[in-house]
Amino acid sequence: MSADELEAWFDAGVTDGLPVIPPTRERVERMLAGARRDREELIGQVPPNYGRATVKKIATNAVMAGCRPEYLPVVIAAVEAACDPVFNLHGQSATTHFAAPLIIVNGPVRRAIGLNCGAGVFGPGFRANATIGRALRLVMINLGGVKPGEISMSTFGHPGRYTYCIGEYEEVSPWEPLHVERGLRATDSAVTLFSGEAPHGINDHASRAASQLVASIGWSMAGIWNHKNFPVYGHTLLVVGPEHAKTIADEGWSKQDVRQFLFTTVRRPYRELAPGPEGAEGSRLRFDPTPRAPEELVPKFPSPEEVMVVVAGGTAGRFSAAIPGWLGGKHGSQPVTKLVSDGA
Repeated sequence: MSADELEAWFDAGVTDGLPVIPPTRERVERMLAGARRDREELIGQVPPNYGRATVKKIATNAVMAGCRPEYLPVVIAAVEAACDPVFNLHGQSATTHFAAPLIIVNGPVRRAIGLNCGAGVFGPGFRANATIGRALRLVMINLGGVKPGEISMSTFGHPGRYTYCIGEYEEVSPWEPLHVERGLRATDSAVTLFSGEAPHGINDHASRAASQLVASIGWSMAGIWNHKNFPVYGHTLLVVGPEHAKTIADEGWSKQDVRQFLFTTVRRPYRELAPGPEGAEGSRLRFDPTPRAPEELVPKFPSPEEVMVVVAGGTAGRFSAAIPGWLGGKHGSQPVTKLVSDGA
């Protein structure tokens, strides 16, 4: 072990490649005060090594990530979501795909801790976003064993594997927030975990009608995974910028209208997607033995319900972002929503 306090943690192999805050007893105790829960309470077992994520161990990693004590309930909820079997953290941790867990925060806690949902929402500058997302990654490394090149075998990864955490901009959204759509009350605080690639920016400063804009957004999403992946394998997250959301909602469109329009509109004829004689072309349809008529239209998205819609980003600029998900179905990942509780 190095004599330098910061270097020692690199030597121990417990960092994400960046320096960590040494988790002294005093710092961990201060962190634990942020959640009135038994320090030995088991929140979950973190795949793939299934290390025990107790409140104390989560707090230790939150200290290392640079969290404030008031962030701890959000980190605990994110870890709980990650350990839910339907999220399939085991598969994501070992896949060669790009995906990383994206934490989406809703409700009063987002405002209370100053978590960014506006301008630069996926970027730097906000301690809550940066350290909460990082804390989950450190839990994955130190309790789940997800070390790059050993267990984590992503071909490329993406920067969200350092930290990936945003809030939904509920104050400017014309629609109900994500956690309400998923069965909670507007007054609840919640995190939703989504397994996603990096954001793919969509720039449309011209469309002024809802149908025109949603079609523009949808066809911008047509190439995700690859241009012949019709339909994609699971969920896709659409992060609608506030200006785009206003244009769409001003005509009375709901989130469900957006989802249905995308499902109905973004389609290509089977003849353009059919694999070559040896299955050489990159179409998902090579796995589908059902013959189709050449002009039958195949949807990009498996169903309207597998398009998630949230509002976030700055109020100036007609931009949105699409985030392709990881695998769907029984072998893939489903988004998971958990209440944020301080244990009171």
